[in-house]
Amino acid sequence: MMNKRIILAILLLFVLGACSNKPAETPAIEAPVDPATAVPTAAPTDLLLTPSVAPTSPPTAPTADASSVPIAWGPDNFPITVNPLTGQTVSNQALLERRPVAVKVQIFPRGQRPPWGVSLADIVYDYYNNFGLTRFHTIFYGTDAETVGPIRSARLLDQSLVEMYKSIFAFGSAEQRTYSKLFSSNIGERLVVEGDANCPPMCRLDPNGNNYLVTNSNELSNYVTQRGVSNTRQNLNGMTFNEMTPANGQQGQQATIRFSISAYNRWDYDPSSGRYLRAQDVQEANDIQSEAYEPMRDQLTGQQIATDNVAILFAAYDYAFGSRPGPNEVVQVNLMGSGPAVAFRNGQAFELTWNRPGEDYVLYLTFPDGTAYPYKPGNTWYEVVGKSSKISNLGNGAFRFDHSIP
Repeated sequence: MMNKRIILAILLLFVLGACSNKPAETPAIEAPVDPATAVPTAAPTDLLLTPSVAPTSPPTAPTADASSVPIAWGPDNFPITVNPLTGQTVSNQALLERRPVAVKVQIFPRGQRPPWGVSLADIVYDYYNNFGLTRFHTIFYGTDAETVGPIRSARLLDQSLVEMYKSIFAFGSAEQRTYSKLFSSNIGERLVVEGDANCPPMCRLDPNGNNYLVTNSNELSNYVTQRGVSNTRQNLNGMTFNEMTPANGQQGQQATIRFSISAYNRWDYDPSSGRYLRAQDVQEANDIQSEAYEPMRDQLTGQQIATDNVAILFAAYDYAFGSRPGPNEVVQVNLMGSGPAVAFRNGQAFELTWNRPGEDYVLYLTFPDGTAYPYKPGNTWYEVVGKSSKISNLGNGAFRFDHSIP
């Protein structure tokens, strides 16, 4: 007989996500789908990512000094030269003696891709904003990018992320109620929007063409310091890193995340680099069969965007200020407390829990028994989907996540 935990988990995974959030339309409520026919191209195997062997203890303490490649670090007591957001030793310790720098970056309209600088970020949050589209909340700490953008407007979740990482945040305005909430909050002094006298750090590229707003993460940090804002090293403890891949995962070669008919992406594991490579939508897709992808590149580096860790977070989405789906929707996302997660590293997938016990805690992952999940040292991309989103196991290490706002 299945135990209570497996029953609850299966119920979670069989809740359907609305995979066609069209602008100005209310998502249809669909009937439950038979898991044997949910994915036309392949019959799913186990829809639950249940570890076959539960971890018995958290990762071991570091056995190397900070001048060498770390074996394991975190969740606290990081050496002063180890970045607590990547678990990697930095060449310039001065970068860690400041706040992280966050920038809101657009990827729509498609004709204005690729973005600049996002592949150099330590952490990126990709989540549904509105109108069927997503944007990136990029966080730079151990590495700077001389150009980051195009910069676009903020959303309510950005406030939560700035509180979480105690960061400086650059964005291009916001819906009026969101704008007022951000600037009246406790992070107000750390917010930077375009002004008459702040180029640099926020300047326009191609003013007679696409007129992109961009920034330099290092110049942005210096600008805030000159403005008199406290910009010293912060407590960013919480994440755990280990170069050794846990032994309790299952094959995780690919993760496809569909937010809407317009916004969908895929991460493919590249064994030669040990990283996941991002592919992005190239057309509207009313169904899975019409989805089409191309490698998403970083205009700053010219390379395909890659990451060491991909984590899909299931969180409660809702509509703020009494709004509803459509032209005036204002989405809010609750990343407080804990919720289900699936993480990918080194070609393996793990069923996990995301945790954020308090407002100023860095989000971290744990195994179902509560022990720390070790990220691979390097950067992390979080894909934030609705808590009722559907997971499909396509077989051969490929998983699909269809976003839903209930």
